[in-house]
Amino acid sequence: MSEPVFVPAEEAAAMGVSREAYDELVSVVGHLPSMEELGTLLAMWQSNGRQQSLYGWLCGQRHTVVRESYLYDGSDETHRSIQEPRVQECITIAKHLCGNRPDLQAGGFQLSKGELIYMVGRVSTEFLDSEYGRRYLHISSQPRAGKADDDADYIDLILSVLRDNHIVSRYAPVGAGGLFRTLASGCGEKVGFDILTCREIRLDAFLFGEEEGRFVATLKEADDDTFLSRLDEARVDCCFLGRTTKGRVLVDGMDFGPATEYCLSDA
Repeated sequence: MSEPVFVPAEEAAAMGVSREAYDELVSVVGHLPSMEELGTLLAMWQSNGRQQSLYGWLCGQRHTVVRESYLYDGSDETHRSIQEPRVQECITIAKHLCGNRPDLQAGGFQLSKGELIYMVGRVSTEFLDSEYGRRYLHISSQPRAGKADDDADYIDLILSVLRDNHIVSRYAPVGAGGLFRTLASGCGEKVGFDILTCREIRLDAFLFGEEEGRFVATLKEADDDTFLSRLDEARVDCCFLGRTTKGRVLVDGMDFGPATEYCLSDA
């Protein structure tokens, strides 16, 4: 795969990106934006923010905080008072949470190229009771009461039936390290993933939250309508994440690097 082409401010200006917007994008991604990242930004703005300037729309987006300001300072911080990390910080966190860990290598959940990826169950809004919360926010807390064990058993049953009927290729519960590490456990040299996060949910909660009762499922595009219909009949929520890719990891159009930086498997 070719190396990314990084775009200096002068070239971005020729594309209609103001210097203010360019500088704001640099603060989001943590480096000079690549052509792909800049293209993703322009496409998102044209789709969602044409009523205001690119700079105004970009400043209003989430996932932009002062570096390190989200770190827990040891006081009795609440969920809402801890600022979320920017995308570039999440790349570093993801690499530390995954790495080339033996427990993530060549397991039963392996991604295959050319498939759709769904999260089945409720999207995580919590991150305190997680490995991310303990290691990066320095929060020592016990799991909250009322976890959705019954929901998890029900969803597990539905997905097992869909797998047995060849509608779902494979699925796995979202476990330690959250959604990102669960997906990384299925990566390999030739298989990665390209996902979009939910803008209404904190980026760290979406990627690293460990709320129970959630599963990642992959399926062929031809089975998409049947899959959605069956989940609707079963009254089970799901969220489309994205697709498997050829050996790279992308989140919201931002290149997180080769899949092998997060996990080595035989996939």
